[in-house]
Amino acid sequence: MRRDLPRDLEPADARRDLIALLRLAFSAELAAALAYGGHRRSLSDAIQAAEIERIRLDEIDHRDRIRGMLERLGSGPNPLLELVYTLIGSTISLLCLFGGWFVPMYGAGVLESRNVTPYERAARLAVVVGRPEFVEDLLEMAEVEWDHELYFRVRRDQHWMRAMFPRWRIPPPREEIRATFDEFRRAATSSSPSSSPSSS
Repeated sequence: MRRDLPRDLEPADARRDLIALLRLAFSAELAAALAYGGHRRSLSDAIQAAEIERIRLDEIDHRDRIRGMLERLGSGPNPLLELVYTLIGSTISLLCLFGGWFVPMYGAGVLESRNVTPYERAARLAVVVGRPEFVEDLLEMAEVEWDHELYFRVRRDQHWMRAMFPRWRIPPPREEIRATFDEFRRAATSSSPSSSPSSS
């Protein structure tokens, strides 16, 4: 998913896209929380189990924040997505008990590597629809997902099986999350009708 938006995106279309993206993220965070519950229980190392529990709690916090955004947009979760992602998360949770140490760590890294860009895109959509109060939370969630990916990347690189699995796509540097967003917001502000000189 690209973080950038079409230049001609209308506010009504942006609102529709933002709601769809938030609904998907809301349900995906449920699947992640369920999966990390099983992942945590599969670990014999108490320190690693505590680290996975912290990540699980981050996903729950993200759900709470996204729920609030959906409510302020006059929307809510998609029941079908909730069902599908509950099944996905529960299945992964169960498989973690049989996947050994490396497979859950690797799988989590693959998923987390894909979770940064959707929140970056959502922050841009929030600007277009006139919801600047969403931006900080969305950028922070993107940064947290970036941190999660780094955690699993480090764990993967410490394991001898790393050479047997392809390396997932590594997100751009963490600082780019806010730097590229600031560029987008400056461009959006300079091109908005209210920023143009008055003709009177």
